[in-house]
Amino acid sequence: MKEFVDVHDYLVSEAVVGDWDGEEEEVAEHLNEIFHMLYDMAEEDIDTEVLERLLTMVWHHWIGHSELPELETDEIFDWCQHVLQNREQYLEDY
Repeated sequence: MKEFVDVHDYLVSEAVVGDWDGEEEEVAEHLNEIFHMLYDMAEEDIDTEVLERLLTMVWHHWIGHSELPELETDEIFDWCQHVLQNREQYLEDY
């Protein structure tokens, strides 16, 4: 159940994202936007463990992607929608 997961436990600051050549703030903002959007888009009755694993996966999936500072909200929305529709594929490693 979604209400048992606190999305704030997953949010990051620019201090923890590593060196992004001056774009640490944008990286942290985009990661946090992904966390919030994925959480908001998840169905209310999603299994707690599944949602926790999906949120954990966000960091591992995105932290190495060079396009992270340039992401637009519509791209984040599309990615979150794809993850929720294909969650088994993303959960294999998490």
